[in-house]
Amino acid sequence: MTKTLSGRCAIRLILVRHGETAWNQERRIQGGSSDVELSELGRKQVERLGLALKETKIDAIYSSPLKRALDTATAIASHHQLTVQVEPDLREMEVGELEGVSIADTGINFSQFLLQWRQGQGLEKLPGGESVADLADRLWATIQSINKKHRQETVVVVSHYFAVVATICKALGWPLTRLERIRLQTSSISIIDLEDGQPRLMSLGDTCHLREG
Repeated sequence: MTKTLSGRCAIRLILVRHGETAWNQERRIQGGSSDVELSELGRKQVERLGLALKETKIDAIYSSPLKRALDTATAIASHHQLTVQVEPDLREMEVGELEGVSIADTGINFSQFLLQWRQGQGLEKLPGGESVADLADRLWATIQSINKKHRQETVVVVSHYFAVVATICKALGWPLTRLERIRLQTSSISIIDLEDGQPRLMSLGDTCHLREG
């Protein structure tokens, strides 16, 4: 994680999923409109996350404006002389009618839509929400803006499950249909080096820092 950037690397992105919330515990869908705070376990997770990144040279920290992400970013920033920069477009996917719905209930009440959504190459919009393609486009525009500001630097981006996975797919040129196959736990770390002409996935969903002992 502290490895020096190569001369060809435009930027190193440390993509962090926020710490656990009560809705994560309850297995409820939380999108870009739900501002749920970190749970007690989530606060412990982000404390460990901050310690794990303490010795990493970080040049900037960006975060979604939602509390669960912002509090996670603040825990990282507490070990560095950096101010968290809030980017509205780093918020989670707008899930519309699925906001707050238990994952178990989605299979009952939205089964037909979910089938269409999984077959839609990321273009199918959630009821009252946005599509994965919409999400990926707005996130990638923000990542490109960050890239221009921080050439040859290491940047932490704290966001959400769908947001982080969509960013990874977009960066690596993976189809958005691959999104559901990528599992990222809360407070996980993924690293992408955006090298000139060839992005490299250095780490995916690392949670070693959350282990006891």
